[in-house]
Amino acid sequence: MEPGNDTQRLEFLLLGIAEYPELQPLIFGFFLSMYLVTVLGNLLIILATISDSHLHTPMYFFLSNLSFVDVCFTSTTVPKMLVNIQTQSKAISYAGCITQIHFFVLFGGLDDFLLTVMAYDRYVAICHPLHYMVIMNHRLCGLLVLMSWVVCFLHAILQSLMIFRLSYCTDLEIPHFFCELNQVIQRACSDTFLNEVVIYIASFLLGGGPITGILYSYCKIVSSIRAISSAHGKYKAFSTCASHLSVVSLFYGTSLGVYLSSAVTQNSHSIATASVMYTVVTPMLNPFIYSLRNKDIKRALRRFCEKD
Repeated sequence: MEPGNDTQRLEFLLLGIAEYPELQPLIFGFFLSMYLVTVLGNLLIILATISDSHLHTPMYFFLSNLSFVDVCFTSTTVPKMLVNIQTQSKAISYAGCITQIHFFVLFGGLDDFLLTVMAYDRYVAICHPLHYMVIMNHRLCGLLVLMSWVVCFLHAILQSLMIFRLSYCTDLEIPHFFCELNQVIQRACSDTFLNEVVIYIASFLLGGGPITGILYSYCKIVSSIRAISSAHGKYKAFSTCASHLSVVSLFYGTSLGVYLSSAVTQNSHSIATASVMYTVVTPMLNPFIYSLRNKDIKRALRRFCEKD
């Protein structure tokens, strides 16, 4: 096949995370269970924040958006994997692969941006409590979420268009359970230098920017908490951002773990297995982190369940 020709019939093969066929039923049940828990847990958070007027605040507005994005983020990869296991097929079409990359980049970036917005919200709440409702008004909250969507959508479009310029010589194997951007680029038979430059620049701006914002916000938060005289006041202030800090640590910890594992080992199956942490496990755990440590969410969930 000539490079760049007949992409409509081009297929990629997703090798998954296990080399042994006898493990496929176990993996299917494992991922199906995690996916259902992720969807149910995040939908409950969304319904609780919508149904309870006490949760109509900036913090829970951002949390409901994060829960929606987590459902979409997991739905980008897991259902296709489950279908492939069930049908005993590893194939994904060229168009399907590009689509999966687009939405994976979009929702992965939104996770990053929303966590940054939530860090800013906690910064204002702790460092400027008397002006919180004035600063974090409905207009600003909506604008922050809208800007996050616009920036991440444009980034996803850019990465998708950059892949369209590449040529592929034959059907290709991807040692992953989804079309991971770097893996797809590395298997092109045309020059990928420009793609790699775009990825590095985007990673620096859209990855480094949010983490810098989060670190700055928490430096200010820690400084403000240290200035509080009473131990009870310090605990109360810290408890308002403990859940968010846990989610941030989990998200960036697992993402960094995948990056480091890819730098240390060349075992693609090990990297794919590590990727499960931030693509599936983290979105599943987020609702538990927020609900177990948050009395308002517990109360709202209890009221919602009693209505039903």
